[in-house]
Amino acid sequence: MTTLQQRALGRSDRVLGWAARLRVGPVAAAVGAVALLVGWLGSWNPSYWGDEAATVMSAQRPLVELFAEVGKVDAVHALYYLFMHFWIGAFGPSELSTRFPSALAVGALVAGTVVLGARLAGLRYGLIAGVVCLVLPRTTYLATEARSYALGTAVAVWITVWFVGLIRRREQRLRPWLIYGVLIGLASCLFLYLILLLAMHGLVLATSAAGRRQLGRWLRAGLVAGVVAIPIVVMGYLERSQIAFLAVRKYADANNVLVEQWFGDPSGGGLWAVPIIGWAAIVLATAVVLWRTARAVPDAVLENRSSDRDVLRLGLAWLVLPTAVLLAVDAWITPTYNVRYLSFSAPAAALLIALGFIALGRLVVAQVRRVHQAPRRLLTGIVIAAVLAVFTAVAVPGYLAQRGPYAKDGGSDLRQTADWIGANAQQGDAVVFDETTKPSRRPELAYRLYPQQFAAVTSPEVLTPYYDRAAIWDRMAPLEGIRSELGSAPSVWAIELPAHGTVPLDVQDLTAHGYRVVGIHLVHRLEVYQLQKESL
Repeated sequence: MTTLQQRALGRSDRVLGWAARLRVGPVAAAVGAVALLVGWLGSWNPSYWGDEAATVMSAQRPLVELFAEVGKVDAVHALYYLFMHFWIGAFGPSELSTRFPSALAVGALVAGTVVLGARLAGLRYGLIAGVVCLVLPRTTYLATEARSYALGTAVAVWITVWFVGLIRRREQRLRPWLIYGVLIGLASCLFLYLILLLAMHGLVLATSAAGRRQLGRWLRAGLVAGVVAIPIVVMGYLERSQIAFLAVRKYADANNVLVEQWFGDPSGGGLWAVPIIGWAAIVLATAVVLWRTARAVPDAVLENRSSDRDVLRLGLAWLVLPTAVLLAVDAWITPTYNVRYLSFSAPAAALLIALGFIALGRLVVAQVRRVHQAPRRLLTGIVIAAVLAVFTAVAVPGYLAQRGPYAKDGGSDLRQTADWIGANAQQGDAVVFDETTKPSRRPELAYRLYPQQFAAVTSPEVLTPYYDRAAIWDRMAPLEGIRSELGSAPSVWAIELPAHGTVPLDVQDLTAHGYRVVGIHLVHRLEVYQLQKESL
């Protein structure tokens, strides 16, 4: 082949590449827009819960106080809190406002999954993977959380798109690899565990003959990522006691790792069919690709056998390695595992499930064509569409449950409790809160998250407001220290967690000092007592 022919062929390849990308872009944008809409709908229905309270309360601090807080706690969320500071300043602190960035991020991560799938194995596969990602309960849940996990997952997908582009181009220039390293380092500042993307990508390279030739550039990129991530890694280590509670929660069990991590909570409104179908598809995809590779079967599941192996290699590395690392560190070094921390691996589940659905379609069509010469492509498309429809249908109950009024944290009812106080308390009344539970479940959060409903009442228990402390929560006074302030209130409202058949300690204390209970209202998880001073 002459030099002119090589140049002409190169130009032709570039033109075809641009044409393919022009097709991928609109499709990815359309699927991402649908994901944004699906994720956003009903996201405002559930009441806030403790983790979201940390976001809202931190983001509403003045910047000086915010920086003081993240210097002591939650440094790993500092970048997200800073973004939310300006977002809430512009759009307010309602559930609709604060969760909308997560819905936007879900649109971006689903669009990124379409692009990633298309780069690995063509637009048809990318579209199927994007639809699976949209339907996954973990994805639809991310859209309802005022936390950084949706943004982190979107970032993880697009960094992986960049990484796959480097591999596919057999990129030899150092600059694109250094940009990749900077992106990984910056991503870890948004969510620390995104640094695990570097290890996952390294495993992909190490297990590929072509990829091993690029390990040197990956190592240099890793050094850059490490330098960029040093501040957040150091701060995260210094504040590691903040997640020490994970040691007693026992999150690292089979149900969390194999089911809830990607498929949601079947007992919370979903169905066991979702994880069963999901894992069946992943196992089928793995078995079919490995069997075809071992037997050197010429027919491929996707575009070609190389695409099959690339999808399986990336999907399994992404699904397994970050989880294995967190579980190992959790078991042998320090508590690190929580279901939400691995949300950024959800696109990997989508890639593998999509591969399994296509493999199933091809297997079914192969059996049908033994007895009837139906059009292969049409019949395969029908089978895959049917499987996607079933997967979507069984995911709908979980989707609706995620958007129920008490969907968060096993029944958070902070907004509904605040509404009850707002509708029933009178000017000059006082309110006290159950302080016997962990800070992220204390009823006092209703007072901070929905201050308008508490406008008529005083809260003498608040000794030091959270925004005057380098800590997340208020410092509260003991009940015995505020009896004089309570004495002038027409009614005292005690918001308590039910005490399993016993009277809450706050209510016992108040009734022992001259108060009587004149009303009790169970909201959902919280119980509101109205007490008044006995007449002398």
